[in-house]
Amino acid sequence: MKTLLMAALIATTPLPPLNPQALQSAINDLDHPAATSAQLRVDGTAGTWYGTAGTADQHRPVRPDDRFRIGSVTKVFVATVTLQLAAERKIDLDQTVQHYLPGVLPPNLEPVTVEQLLNHTSGIPFEVDMPDLSTPEKVLEHRYDRWAPGERAEHIPNTKAKFTPGTQQEYRGINYVLAAMVVEKVTGHDYGREVDTRIICRLGLRNTYVPGRNETALRGSHVHGYLNVPGQGLVDVSDINTSRSYGEGDMVSTTADLTKFSKALFSGELLPPKIQEKLFTLPEVSMVDGRDAAYSTGLQTFTLNGVTVWGKTGEQYGYNAGMFSTRDQQRRIAYSFTPTARDDSQQQMTLRIANAATS
Repeated sequence: MKTLLMAALIATTPLPPLNPQALQSAINDLDHPAATSAQLRVDGTAGTWYGTAGTADQHRPVRPDDRFRIGSVTKVFVATVTLQLAAERKIDLDQTVQHYLPGVLPPNLEPVTVEQLLNHTSGIPFEVDMPDLSTPEKVLEHRYDRWAPGERAEHIPNTKAKFTPGTQQEYRGINYVLAAMVVEKVTGHDYGREVDTRIICRLGLRNTYVPGRNETALRGSHVHGYLNVPGQGLVDVSDINTSRSYGEGDMVSTTADLTKFSKALFSGELLPPKIQEKLFTLPEVSMVDGRDAAYSTGLQTFTLNGVTVWGKTGEQYGYNAGMFSTRDQQRRIAYSFTPTARDDSQQQMTLRIANAATS
């Protein structure tokens, strides 16, 4: 395993002052990508700023306490709980998933460890015979589908792994579905209860929660997400069952709560030092496309404008979110926007935000 030099030294090079005009400009363009709202919170020892653009429901402005779906930022919560259980010797990160969840993975699949789930080196092949969600119409058709725990795993084909586990890296949502199942197996509780007890209640994240598997509506004040459906225009998809994304993309939060969580996680409030270091340690492998590994045991990392940050991006239909911080916490970033198409155009907003927050 290797730790990036910047992370290992916990660099203290002063960051440039925040540029409020650049930050606001980054979220003001709701045409590239097409979106109905955006909000950005920048926090840390090097300065604080918060701004919004667009409307929460096509009528009123976005408010700081408006909830939104955080998509794959959920994975950071699941990884944190799993690492807490490892620190308590209730989960062995080097033990196999097959040990904790006998019969869940297909028999022809090579042994996969819990840590290989968390750092996306499992090699688990893509699920087959899944519902077609390739168009907005198909998303609407399946928006209320309810998935039971383990049902995603039933769609893993009974073949060899895509690569020998631990030798390459490929980002896969199923890894965290399985990690959440391991948490449930060793604790006897829903993964959401463990997240609530160990993180949400502990930190006072009053606007963060794990939806119930029958729950579709967002609780309380929230930003609405929309999809642009041919022939129908913008259709509100805030009301949707996210149980298919169980453990990997189903949680709800706010920029303030994500900032508070990030601060606690990076400050060592939630994990002992030895285990916490895994958050900032990349496996010594390459991605399947040849790029350097970008995912640690729980986070992802990138360097832009000479600034290295760690955190996670997330998507859900009608929503895009992210939570990042420099390791020294000079700069923490939490954002959300509501794109009306789920495609690569979303990267335009995230890149603008990243540039404005790191330069």
